[in-house]
Amino acid sequence: MFRFTPIVFTLLAIIFSLADGGSIGVNYGRIANNLPSAVKVVQLLKSQGINRVKVYDTDPSVLKALSGSGIKVTVDLPNELLFSIAKRQSAAYSWIQRNVAAYFPSTQIESIAVGNEVFVDPHNTTLFLVPAMKNIHQALVKYNLHAAIKISSPIALSALQNSYPSSSGSFRHELIEPVFKPMLDFLRQTGSYLMVNAYPFFAYESNADVISLDYALFRENPGVVDSGNGLRYLSLFDAQIDAVFAAMSALKYDDIEVVVTETGWPSKGDQNEVGASLENAAAYNGNLVRRVLTGGGTPLRPKADLTVYLFALFNENKKNGPTSERNYGLFYPNEGKVYDIPFTLEGLKGYRDNRPPVHSGGGERLSTPVSGGGNLSASVPGQSWCVANGGAGKDKLQPALDYACGEGGADCHPIQPGSTCFNPNTLEAHASYAFNSYYQKKGRVIGTCYFGGAAYIVTQPPKYGKCEFPTGY
Repeated sequence: MFRFTPIVFTLLAIIFSLADGGSIGVNYGRIANNLPSAVKVVQLLKSQGINRVKVYDTDPSVLKALSGSGIKVTVDLPNELLFSIAKRQSAAYSWIQRNVAAYFPSTQIESIAVGNEVFVDPHNTTLFLVPAMKNIHQALVKYNLHAAIKISSPIALSALQNSYPSSSGSFRHELIEPVFKPMLDFLRQTGSYLMVNAYPFFAYESNADVISLDYALFRENPGVVDSGNGLRYLSLFDAQIDAVFAAMSALKYDDIEVVVTETGWPSKGDQNEVGASLENAAAYNGNLVRRVLTGGGTPLRPKADLTVYLFALFNENKKNGPTSERNYGLFYPNEGKVYDIPFTLEGLKGYRDNRPPVHSGGGERLSTPVSGGGNLSASVPGQSWCVANGGAGKDKLQPALDYACGEGGADCHPIQPGSTCFNPNTLEAHASYAFNSYYQKKGRVIGTCYFGGAAYIVTQPPKYGKCEFPTGY
C-alpha cells in the first residue's frame, strides 16, 4: 500500500499454496513498538498453516528466524538502493551476497522484489529500476541462484493511464518505452511475473455513492458489464486486476502472470474514511480468501489462478496517516485475531460471511449497501468545480489523485510535465485539476467531489497559475 508518505516498508507476506486453487498471502508490517519477536511470528505463521512469506526488507532477525522453518521467502531491495545497484554491478554482487546467498538455502528465499511502487517514489528512482533488476539478476547468476530465485517489482495501480472499463486498461504513456517494455521483456526472459498492489477500498472510499459496497466486498451483486468487451464483473478487485492484464495485452505481453502483492481493507478508520470497519474488513478479506483458494482467474483470464497477499498481518501503532493506516491487521500484537476468517481451504468449509455491511468510517454506524450503476440524477446546479482540500494533507491527496488519474478515468494529461497545467507543480494544484476532471466527467453528480474528504465543491473558477479548469467533457 502506498500513501505517498516516507514509510519504511518492513513487511512480510505469507502465501498458502494449494494445488486446487490460487494462493493467499498476508503482509506483516513492523512499524510498531509492541509486536511479537520474529521467532514468535514464524511460530504464528506455522500455526496458521502458512508456508511462504514475503519480506519487504532483509532484516537479519527475520531471515534467521525463518531459517529451517520450511517457509519460502521473498525479500525486498528498498527503493533507496536502486541508484547504487543500477550504477554498479559490484554493489549488486555485494547485496546478493549479504542478503540472499548468506541465508540460502536454509532460509528458502524464492524471489526478490526490487523496489516497491517505484513509479510513485518522490525520489525519482524510476529510470534506475530496470537496470537494477538486471544487475541483481546477474548477481544471482554469479552465485548460481538464478534458477531458484525470481525477480520482479510491485507497481501501484497509479501506473495505469486508464483502468475503467477494465478492457481499456493501459499503462501511463511516459512509462511505456523507458520502463514497462524493458521490464516486461525482462520478466518474460526470466520467467517471472508482474507484482501489483491493488486496493478496492481506496476506490470505494472515494466513490461510495457510485460503487456498490457488495461489489467491493465480493458479495452477491448484479455485477458490472464492461462496455468494451461485454464481460461481467462481480467484484471491483477482479476489475482492477483485469485492467492490468489489459494494459499488458495492449503491449503484446499476454503471457506474463500477475501476483497481487498487496490488498486489504481497514477494520477501523476516521469518520470520513467511508467503509472502514471491522465488519467490512472481515467480509473483504474472508470473501477474497474464498474467491482465491477455490480457484479460477479473472473474467479476462479465467484459467489463471491468482496469488494474492493480504495487507496486513498486524495492526501497526506507529504508522503515520489516518486511523485506517494503523488498522489493516488481521491480528492484534498479542496474536489474537482482529476478526475470524479462514486462511486455508480446509478452514473455508465452515466459513460464512454473515456480517452486515458498514458504510461509514470509524466502523460503528450500519447502513445498507449503495447500489452501483443506478440512476444518479441529483447534481450540483449551475457552474461548479471540484478542487483539492489542501488541509486534507498528503496522505489523503496523493492516493485520491492516483485514483482519479487511474481507475477514475480523469483526464490528467494537462498536468503531465511540459503540459499546460503542469505548473504550478504542487500536489494540491495537480489534485485539484484531476478531481475536477473526474467531477465534470461524472456530470457533477453529488458525491463525486468527495475523495474521502480530500475535495470540495466551489462555484468560482479555480485559480492555479494559468491553468483553466473545464466545466464539461
